[in-house]
Amino acid sequence: MSAQPPKPAPIVLTPEAQATFDLITRDLDEVLLPEIIKERLEKGQVVKCYWGTAPTGRPHLGYFVPLTKIADFLKAGVAIHAFLDNGKSTYETVAHRVSYYSKLLHAVFTSLGVPTDKLSFVTGSDYQLSKEYSLDNFRLCALTTLHDATKAGAEVVKQIESPFLSSLMYPGMQALDEQYLDVDFQFGGVDQRKIFTMAQEYLPKLGYKKRAHLMNAMVSGLAGGKMSSSDPNSKIDFLDSAADVKKKIKVAFCEPANIAENGLLSFHKAVLVPIQLMRRGQMLDRQEDPDTAAARAAMGVHPDSPAGTLVSIMRDEKWGGPLYYSSYADMESDFAADKLKPADLKMVTEDEEWRKAEALAYPKDVPAPKQSKKTKEKKPKEKQAKPTAEVFVDKSKQAATENVEPTVEGVAPAPAAAIVADIQ
Repeated sequence: MSAQPPKPAPIVLTPEAQATFDLITRDLDEVLLPEIIKERLEKGQVVKCYWGTAPTGRPHLGYFVPLTKIADFLKAGVAIHAFLDNGKSTYETVAHRVSYYSKLLHAVFTSLGVPTDKLSFVTGSDYQLSKEYSLDNFRLCALTTLHDATKAGAEVVKQIESPFLSSLMYPGMQALDEQYLDVDFQFGGVDQRKIFTMAQEYLPKLGYKKRAHLMNAMVSGLAGGKMSSSDPNSKIDFLDSAADVKKKIKVAFCEPANIAENGLLSFHKAVLVPIQLMRRGQMLDRQEDPDTAAARAAMGVHPDSPAGTLVSIMRDEKWGGPLYYSSYADMESDFAADKLKPADLKMVTEDEEWRKAEALAYPKDVPAPKQSKKTKEKKPKEKQAKPTAEVFVDKSKQAATENVEPTVEGVAPAPAAAIVADIQ
């Protein structure tokens, strides 16, 4: 019987490095191979992360879950590659959605107080269309069984009777991205766990190292189940009007004392309370008092609340009087005991202060005045010449200097883009 190889000695971090590791991994649902991150921190190296999202529909408030966690990564000095891709739309549509998502994500980070000066956008095709990536993709397809590819994408890729080949290749390409983005860990929801374990199994078969994988819990939808971009009734969009938000919250599934399937309660746990904690932390970092009247107004907390309050519910005395919460655990406990009522939860979720904050963070464009019919002149239609390869090359060169995506009618632009943040 052969002797078992000795187990590696546990990694002992300095107090500073341990604090960084704790910040990177806090409030997550699961962490696979955390020692990979510890090894980088032990050597004093920059930890690099990859986060991917598909711009299938308008981004919704559930995005605050990964974005607040990414804010932790940035604070910890992690370099972020936030990859935007989509296999469910035409290349032309994807190009527009990439632009929309990138601008909106910048606005979200700004609203959270996360600096964006070191974030830049690059096209994913810079490496996905390379000879090396294509060869690795072929090698991976030759190694991967149909069963493993289907299983890996079961929770992420829409399951249909006759799936497209692209849906089977998607998990493998997401694994390859880890190598070509040269990251130490990938971050995503627990619904991507099977893709992450596939990456850990198959990348070594190609001669590449394993990566760590960090997962956050999924946010329940307002109607129950998963919050999804493709289901308008399950989510609140960033740019929904106040009337739409109020309507969605009023009809949201919120059964008394039910803490297992409760979209509003889940939203407080995963989004609103973490944002409040982040705001308090940012104030403390700036050596400001988060319990002043001005600070409480900025956080949407009632001025009469006790110190440390994150959520205040100012209900009438005949309904039990005000409720103040400094943690989500207390909210959940009161809801389970039916002390905190569904009506209370809906009231605080659609609070006026939150709507004011949203309006400031995402101002709507003012439409240009309509031209009078009397003065409106019809311009003759110009015949559009079919674009040539030379035209696209010229526009691509111009776009490269202006940092915009080249678009020519009839020519498909690159299918994806990524945010790259290098923070030392």
